[in-house]
Amino acid sequence: MLPLIVLEDEPILRQELKEFLGSLGYAPSCAANLREFDQQFDPQLHRIALIDIGLPDGNGLQLIGRLRRHGHQLGIIVFTARGGANDRIDGLEIGADHYLSKGCDLDELAATLSALARRLSQHYGEVQWLLNVPSRQLLAPDKAPLSLTEQETRLLQCLMRHSGDHVTRRQLVEALGMNYLDYDPQRLDTLMSRLRRKVQAHAGQALPVKTSRNQGYCFFRPAKLRS
Repeated sequence: MLPLIVLEDEPILRQELKEFLGSLGYAPSCAANLREFDQQFDPQLHRIALIDIGLPDGNGLQLIGRLRRHGHQLGIIVFTARGGANDRIDGLEIGADHYLSKGCDLDELAATLSALARRLSQHYGEVQWLLNVPSRQLLAPDKAPLSLTEQETRLLQCLMRHSGDHVTRRQLVEALGMNYLDYDPQRLDTLMSRLRRKVQAHAGQALPVKTSRNQGYCFFRPAKLRS
């Protein structure tokens, strides 16, 4: 699932977009204003942003300009009620990849997202991480297999099965075959830290797992399981 972030201040539309994007196989994070966007946006995780312009605490075009000045290469789609030619030109000139009116058919939004996702995938040259469950081996892109312990395999299996999604601590503990209520949460953090060091030392690159504050973890790169 491809993680993306939605900035939309209207609650009903924001929820509708979240459900629609989820049905297409995306993993959307949603923000109601610029402050929430800044709190939630993670350049290592989010590859596409769907941004409204008229917001209660500022202008979406200013946000797009700031993202581009900071060098963020994510795909940006303006999704707004402002559909005039001048607005469209301003949006594209400041750094948006596409500019869609809220009156457009949702199939057009889906097609635009799909085309943008394909282009970004080619740009980043992303290759899947592969977990061979029976042999307990992790294959980082273009690297030799890394042998894992049973607990490391179970942990990654749970995370990679839900790549792009936040996986709760409870889900992970139960995937380890443990009782969540009796399990010391520090053991999970220690296991993850040890696994990260192991992958870094073997593959020369970081394990693509993001810590979700007060939630759990998220494997944020394309992943494949072999069972």
